[in-house]
Amino acid sequence: MTDTTVAIRRARASDADGMARVHVQSWQSTYPGLIPAQFLVNLSEPAAAQRWAAIAETRGPGQGAFVAVDVAGGIAAPGTIVGIASFGTRRVAVQGHSGEFHALYLLDDAKGYGIGRRLMAAMADRFLAAGVRSAAVWCLRDNPSRWFYERLGGIKVAERPIRFASTDLVEIAYGWRDLTPLARLSAGPEVR
Repeated sequence: MTDTTVAIRRARASDADGMARVHVQSWQSTYPGLIPAQFLVNLSEPAAAQRWAAIAETRGPGQGAFVAVDVAGGIAAPGTIVGIASFGTRRVAVQGHSGEFHALYLLDDAKGYGIGRRLMAAMADRFLAAGVRSAAVWCLRDNPSRWFYERLGGIKVAERPIRFASTDLVEIAYGWRDLTPLARLSAGPEVR
C-alpha cells in the first residue's frame, strides 16, 4: 500500500455517509479518555452525515471539503472514503492567520501513508488559490495526533480553555503564516 493508491478529491453531498463514518470512527478511536465516553458512544453517523452533506456542498473561495478515497483497495474496499478534511473562514480568530483548517479525520487503518499530509496540502492549495495566505488549526492539547501538525511545519500560536461535553479541555492552535510550503507537500493522484 502506498499513498498513490488513495485519491484526494473535492467532497460531494453523495459522500456524506462515508464522511460521517470516518468522522465517528475517528473520534471514537482518538478521544477515549479525553472526551466523556457517553458522548463518544452517542455519536450518530446519520446526524453527522447531515452536517457533512452541507459541508461538502460548500464551494465558496477558500472553503470546502476533501475526501481521501481508496481507489485500489489497499486499506479498505475500493471506493471507500478513508479520510476527510474541511476548511474555510476562521471560526476562532488567531492573529496573523486568515483561514482555518476545520477538520482532518482518518480511519485508523489509513494512518501512516501520507494521506493526512496530502489532505492538508490540498486544503492549503485551495486557500492559496483563493488568496488566503495563512491558516491555523485548533486541536485538543492532549490529542495524541497533534504532533502531526508540527511535523508539517505548524507552529503553536495560541492556546485556550474550552468546555466541551461538560468537560474542561484545552485547545492549541497551530499556524502556518505562509501556506506555500504546505501546499507543495501533495503527492499522488488528485481529482479536482
